[in-house]
Amino acid sequence: MDIAIAVGDVRGPASAAEITSQIRTAADAGFSSAWASQAFGWDPLVLLTAAGAIPGIGLGTAVLPVPQRHPLVLAGQALSVQAATGNRLTLGIGAGIATMVETAFGLPGDRPVHRMREYLTVLKPLLRGETVDHHGDTITAVGAAHVPGATPPPVLLAALGPAMLRLAGELAEGTVTWMTGPKTLAGHIVPSITNAAAAAGRPAPRVVAGLLICVTDDEAAVRARVAGQFALAGQVPEYRAMLDREGMTGPGDLVIAGDEDKVARRLDRLRDAGVTEFMAAPYGTAEEQDRTTTVLAGMTSRRPNP
Repeated sequence: MDIAIAVGDVRGPASAAEITSQIRTAADAGFSSAWASQAFGWDPLVLLTAAGAIPGIGLGTAVLPVPQRHPLVLAGQALSVQAATGNRLTLGIGAGIATMVETAFGLPGDRPVHRMREYLTVLKPLLRGETVDHHGDTITAVGAAHVPGATPPPVLLAALGPAMLRLAGELAEGTVTWMTGPKTLAGHIVPSITNAAAAAGRPAPRVVAGLLICVTDDEAAVRARVAGQFALAGQVPEYRAMLDREGMTGPGDLVIAGDEDKVARRLDRLRDAGVTEFMAAPYGTAEEQDRTTTVLAGMTSRRPNP
């Protein structure tokens, strides 16, 4: 299992210089990739392009909600990042949280699997440089995206429910999860997408699992802070279903927190669940995040692959 690092907004407000420092530290420490997410702050594709001058580390989005990005637009953006960064991008996309899609953007959030299937059938050819002429139920797309020097990035699909996981196994190169624990990964996420990929004759999928993490001597205090700060996430139906599967009350129960030995044991559980890449999101003060990053960096060179 590779160990990657989340950068940007998920770790708290940060300037361009601070995020560049996060990525440079991750590259120097030997982390496999740096992942940026989309909320209402930094645009992750712009952020990763700016970080492209830092060598030796993969770059990924985890994730880009696609309802507000037409596939012709996203294909051009993703291929531009590829060309600018030496083809190091993994494009993680998702349907978005339904309530946010509908409330913040005024876009339809119904039938997410149906919409995503159509989106992927348009996006994947565009990323290969092909011309599309698609007039579908939810998307019209006519044209192509050509960026010299860019190769098609692998596409990972954020998937939690059974139908979206089947779609990810069929049409994507893997999945990215957030706030999903080892029990749910082992018993639901990994077998569902793996079986779907096998049924479609595709290679074994990548499974990138993202969780908050804090190496600390005061685990109870960290869990209490996370429970308060991320309380709303625990009420979102998509994440609530995963917490219920895990048998946990809220995000405070799910954060990886504790001393070095306890954190290492939690990472072992993720590896044993079938996770191929752990996306660590260091949590807390600058000092707590620095300690966590240092401990994780020490694991990157000695953690065995399954």
